[in-house]
This record gives sequence, C-alpha cells and structure tokens, in this order.
Amino acid sequence: MTERLLNLPNLAASYRMQRLFPSRQAAIICPIDHGLIFPRERMRGLEAPADVLHGLKDQGATGFMMSPGLVKQTQMELGQAGHLSRVMAIDSFWPISDAMSGFGNLIATVEDAVRLGVDCVKLLMPWNVPHEQKVKLTERLGHVISEAGRWQMPVMVEPVLIGAERTRETLAAEFEISRIAYDLGADIIKIAFPGAEATARLVGELKVPLVIAGGPLLAGEPARALREVEEAVSAGAQGLIVGRNVWSRDPGAAAEMMAELGRIARSHHVHRAW
Repeated sequence: MTERLLNLPNLAASYRMQRLFPSRQAAIICPIDHGLIFPRERMRGLEAPADVLHGLKDQGATGFMMSPGLVKQTQMELGQAGHLSRVMAIDSFWPISDAMSGFGNLIATVEDAVRLGVDCVKLLMPWNVPHEQKVKLTERLGHVISEAGRWQMPVMVEPVLIGAERTRETLAAEFEISRIAYDLGADIIKIAFPGAEATARLVGELKVPLVIAGGPLLAGEPARALREVEEAVSAGAQGLIVGRNVWSRDPGAAAEMMAELGRIARSHHVHRAW
C-alpha cells in the first residue's frame, strides 16, 4: 500500500510511457514532423502529411511523431486508434544547413501538448552551435523539462550535430552529448545509432529509454541496414524512429520495410519496465 501511495504522483507519466513503449516489441514511431525544419525538396513523399499518417497507421507503426498542426488535424482519426501513441515536436531550428548561424525556438508549450492529449513532447538538442546558443538551449530545455514534470508529460530529447555529415566522429560526439541530455532530465533520448556496443553502454549507464533515429540507420544498403536495426534493438534500444526511409518509398516498398521492422522489433526486443 505504501509503495502505491508513493508512486501516485507518477501515474500519469507512467501511463504515457507504457503507451509509448509496448511490452512485447520495440516501439516503431514514424516521424511526420519534418516540415518544421526541412525545405520541401527534402520531403518527397510527405507533401500531404495526414495522408501519410493514414497510410502508415495500419502497417505496424506503434506511434507517430508529429507537428502541432498535424496533431490538431488528425485528432478524430487517431482518437479512434487508441493503440497508437503520439509524440509532439514543440521546437524548431533554422536553418539546419548552417548550425553556427541558426537559432532554435519553442513553437508550442507542454500545456498545449496536455490539452491536445499527446503522450510525449520532443525537443532538439543541436550542440554544434555557438556557446551562447548552448546556454540558451540548456535554459530552454530545463524550463520545458520542469514544466513537463508539473504535467507528468515525458520529454524526448534529441542530441544532434545538426546538419553535420554522418561520420564516426559525429556519432561519437552525439554519444557524448547524450549524457548532457540525461543530466538535464530527459525522460527519453533519441540518437543516431552509434553502434551496438555504444548503444548497450548508453542503455546500461543512463537507464532511460533510448530510441534510434532511422534516417542514418536505414539510408544504406537494405540488408546491412536491417542488420544494424537488429543490433540496435538487441542492444537494448526501446524504439525505432523511422520516417523518411519509409514514406519516401513507393507504397509496396514502404509496406515491406514496415513489415521487416516489425519483425525485428518483436523478435529482438529486450523489454524494460519504465
């Protein structure tokens, strides 16, 4: 009885975390929020975001990462699909092509997310920016994480060298930045796949859900890409964030990719209770 009483303040957050991370498979969350930071020429296949969501919602996705506008537009459709979680991006960054001159800002609040009924808010953590921007960024992240605590809303943070070439050095730097995200209070960390050993190390050290960005992971040769997905999930990653490498394909190829991801998410999942 005492334990239950002590856990009462976290019931809402726990409920949302269980929706985000199914017990029998790694989460497959499809991001459709690219319009917040990407130009149109980099969003082939995402011209009509609500149509993309409609096409993917019955193909094995466990949730979607969405802009506030798309959350509002799909309230009725996803309200009737209670098995699908929703992560709402609440910040942006311009221009992604030049981190040293770009700026990040909030575009929505935690209270907006609560009012819209989503399960998580997501923020970028671009770290290849000038030092004064890092100060403002950590202040912004800290404020959001504090506000989210009041509402029991999980916060996903994405440590990233924004716009940087996907080299080993970039992945190693993002691995290190993940610790800063953790110390700021991130509930979930989204990161490009740093390799199986580094993934297992992060999972073991930080003990928060790690979700792997599918853009860099699935960009290469298909067999190798799927092998690395297996390695990521087997190493303890609790979710895959897969968008452009699904919705930019023709419908048949997209369905095949989702089926393969679903198979891996179920057969290699290492479940952890959050």
